Amino acid sequence: MTIPEQKIYPRTGDRQTVYLKSVITDPNISVGDYTMYNDFVKDPVLFEENNILYHYPINHDRLIIGKFCSLACGVRFLFNSANHSMKSLSTYPFPLFFEEWGLDKKDVAASWDNKGDIVIGNDVWIGYEAVVMAGVTIGDGAVIGTRAVVTKDVPAYTIVGGIPAKTIRKRFPEETIDALLALKWWDWPEEKIAENIGAIQNGRIDKLKSI
Repeated sequence: MTIPEQKIYPRTGDRQTVYLKSVITDPNISVGDYTMYNDFVKDPVLFEENNILYHYPINHDRLIIGKFCSLACGVRFLFNSANHSMKSLSTYPFPLFFEEWGLDKKDVAASWDNKGDIVIGNDVWIGYEAVVMAGVTIGDGAVIGTRAVVTKDVPAYTIVGGIPAKTIRKRFPEETIDALLALKWWDWPEEKIAENIGAIQNGRIDKLKSI
């Protein structure tokens, strides 16, 4: 079983769901195999334009999304240029208007605080209209609730929700989480994943551990 490298629409007749890897053009955005995005409001092919906000080349900040992630309609990633500087006595972005105030153009990035990249692990589910802020890392297998605003890192296999997002519970016992993180099934060859979909779907970690 091989998925074509440039396949955009994984479901016949469905133009609302895309494999994100096939529609990304920005070199500062990396998306893993099989990660999907569904949008029933706007064209999902325009994910870069509509869902990745304040992501300007001057910052060199990156969005990294792993394999087998599921992104629901309206998910947003807010990057560093949205963070007006809190180190200044004023939150007004004076350096952005360098012409108006006679400032040096090269200092424009001083308008905002740079909190770093956004990193999403593998097998992460991000719910409807959730927002992920700059500098956040979301661990493998995590679940982000509908309209959550994620301002801090989320551990692997943890469910979070709310504004700001807070831990609701772990998805599995620690023993199961440790086993999944060791197995890294998302890195298996396609054929091996296909052979074990039954065990994955039915929560049979014992079957996977015996492989």
